[in-house]
Amino acid sequence: MNYIRTAMLLAAMTALFMGIGFMIGGQAGMVIALAIAAAMNLFSYWNADKMVLRMHHAREVDERSAPDFHRMIARLAQNAGLPMPKVYIIDNPQPNAFATGRNPENAAVAATTGLLDMLSPEEVAGVMAHELAHVKNHDTLIMTITATIAGAISMLANFAFFFGGNRNNPLGIVGMLLMMIVAPMAAMVVQMAISRTREYAADRMGAQICGEPMWLASALGKIAGGVERIHNPDAEANPATAHMFIMNPLSGERMDNLFSTHPNTQNRIDELRKLAASGLGTGGPGSFGRQGSHGTGPRAGAGPSSVPSSGSRHPKGPWG
Repeated sequence: MNYIRTAMLLAAMTALFMGIGFMIGGQAGMVIALAIAAAMNLFSYWNADKMVLRMHHAREVDERSAPDFHRMIARLAQNAGLPMPKVYIIDNPQPNAFATGRNPENAAVAATTGLLDMLSPEEVAGVMAHELAHVKNHDTLIMTITATIAGAISMLANFAFFFGGNRNNPLGIVGMLLMMIVAPMAAMVVQMAISRTREYAADRMGAQICGEPMWLASALGKIAGGVERIHNPDAEANPATAHMFIMNPLSGERMDNLFSTHPNTQNRIDELRKLAASGLGTGGPGSFGRQGSHGTGPRAGAGPSSVPSSGSRHPKGPWG
């Protein structure tokens, strides 16, 4: 179904792209837009993940530069039955994370320094398990390509606005103006609807990967507060990538409506609580880090060495 959904989404995005091309240059413009869309789809398949990581100034880390975080991802990937993804850190105080890549063999996960500093080790594990769930579900391809095409549609619509369009088209100048407004909105609605559906699925699978639904539930509450308070300039400059993050980086959107990039945070937490009540995990926040630890980033020092003693009650999670 994910492959069918991807094909339908790309077809819809391509049709929008061609429609704007027709409004700008008539049939010739439509043909040119189709050629550009085909080239962009091909380019996005191979390179969109690298583009998104560059947009957000992500830097790759390894076991030497961020040992605790890197080992956490390795253990979670093992739990999920996935190849080890590339690991990135974004120097940004806003707590957030995303995954990208065309398939599990070419995946990457990224977390902000704000997330690593603000959250406990358990909560970071819950968030990164969610991102690996996107990888396992093959969501990263559709989300990355959607971001690229949606951004291109907005740019083309702006081009039409500033340079005018083909006033001899059947819909006339009013139709052209409507297309400039409606096409970017339609692209946004499609990408947001897909994102909201996939977030619920990734929450469920992420809880299974880390073994504790309440780790992610606790993290979502903290992240929601963080994105409301902390501005993210890179995300504001690249709004088409907002749906890729675990939480909308552009605002503290709390409404489950047509124009929200993510489900209502409380609804997500409630679903995770139901999973915990059904018997997955202990139903508590866990105790994976040092007492009083506030993060798992390269500066925090929490990690596998911080596993509680064998006498403590702890489910099998990312640390084994």
